[in-house]
Amino acid sequence: MEERLKKQLEFILEADKSKFIGRQTYLSDGIRKENDAEHSWHLALMTALLSEYAKEKIDVQKTMLMVLIHDIVEIDAGDTYAYDEKGKLSQREREVKAADRIFSLLPKDQAKSMRDLWEEFETCETPEAKFARCMDNLQPILLNDKTGGKSWRERQIKRSQVEERQKRTKMGSDTLMEVVTQIIEKNVKNGNLKDE
Repeated sequence: MEERLKKQLEFILEADKSKFIGRQTYLSDGIRKENDAEHSWHLALMTALLSEYAKEKIDVQKTMLMVLIHDIVEIDAGDTYAYDEKGKLSQREREVKAADRIFSLLPKDQAKSMRDLWEEFETCETPEAKFARCMDNLQPILLNDKTGGKSWRERQIKRSQVEERQKRTKMGSDTLMEVVTQIIEKNVKNGNLKDE
């Protein structure tokens, strides 16, 4: 087997480990929590369907690839819960180390392009990265709403925490930010989010 193909297949098998990285958001049935692979797939589908609401014109294919790989570093770094302030302190360091290892499995040209795409998501400055972050924020709030705020209630999450987390949603879409605002209001009213 040629070396390039061997490296690509090695990366593909490594990426399969995303299926084992648990997240804190329940699936829409409220029975079990999703994993990173399910989350990333969902974001890619959302990007394809909701791209018309992007604040700026985006390259949809690029954005879909961005959301598919954005959490791949969690294979080594683990998932950092959105409201885990202590975990966030070491998150960047853990994720950079993971990116160094995981993307280096690929042939050099693909390693560079994937790593650049991951960094673009992290810096959140391009239209594609802003919309990708919008999707990354919207998806868990949709699932939390569908489950009656199950993970929010379990962790006693406050309205202010969710609103702070959702600040980047507006960078990607005004329309989808309106949806987020409605969901927050509904869940405060229903007692799923503490109104603090």
